[in-house]
Amino acid sequence: MTPRTHFDFAGKLLPLAEPHVMGILNLTVDSFSDGGELLVDGHLQLDAVLYRAASMVEAGAALLDLGGESTRPGAQGVSEQEELDRVLPVLEALRARFDVVLSLDTSSPPLMREGARLGAGLINDVRALSRAGALDAVRDTGLPVCLMHMQGEPRTMQQAPCYDDVLREVSEFLLGRAWHCLEAGIVADKLLLDPGFGFGKNLTHNLVLLQNLERLVEFGYPVLAGLSRKRMLGDITGHKEKARLFAGLAAAVIAVNQGAWIIRTHDVAATVDAVKVCRAVALAGKDEKGESKA
Repeated sequence: MTPRTHFDFAGKLLPLAEPHVMGILNLTVDSFSDGGELLVDGHLQLDAVLYRAASMVEAGAALLDLGGESTRPGAQGVSEQEELDRVLPVLEALRARFDVVLSLDTSSPPLMREGARLGAGLINDVRALSRAGALDAVRDTGLPVCLMHMQGEPRTMQQAPCYDDVLREVSEFLLGRAWHCLEAGIVADKLLLDPGFGFGKNLTHNLVLLQNLERLVEFGYPVLAGLSRKRMLGDITGHKEKARLFAGLAAAVIAVNQGAWIIRTHDVAATVDAVKVCRAVALAGKDEKGESKA
């Protein structure tokens, strides 16, 4: 069998041989570092969203991730209708203007179905399709899905997270959820994995996962890493969320060098440059066919 060279996001193809950057578009009032920035008096400003999206695309983002529900530690849930109202008009507007993969950061089956109809290319689910109806929704839409590990729920996940062996437990969870997808009729070529940095994990857990990210890559599914502005970076540097850029770039470089395929970030331009350097170093010493000159 010929190895595939691209990942298919509902007709938009991204090469698997090089890493890509996903820009974060939080359409919420309470996301941990940028909640409310795209709203005025509690109302989403579409012009502000389009401006931020355009800047991310111009900077080199291959994917944009739209989220209508905050999943920061301690976050409260939103109603199904509120999430639909936040995300769908933005998705429709972005689809008309930008030729990039549009990802839905959601666990909501109705949003998955409506989003697919309006042109979404990826479902990015922090609950790994565990919500009732989510497996069927993704199967029926035919969209690819990113399965993320989270211990607990956003409201409680950072209340003394505990593991006997974080790498083994996260790996087993993700492979188990992948198996459920395959059993439901979702093909393996549509699956991505995300270890869920900061989701029910303390600093040591996060560092162990980052140090061993290549172990997840070895399972054969593309890996997404979301490290941007995370608390783990603040624990190391002592900096507040928006002052964690340099730490985030260091973490992104480590993730790419460990084999991560997608880097999810608030800071697209700087991350794109960092990923380009990683890519250039990886290609150094190889001929045009990707074979070593040595």
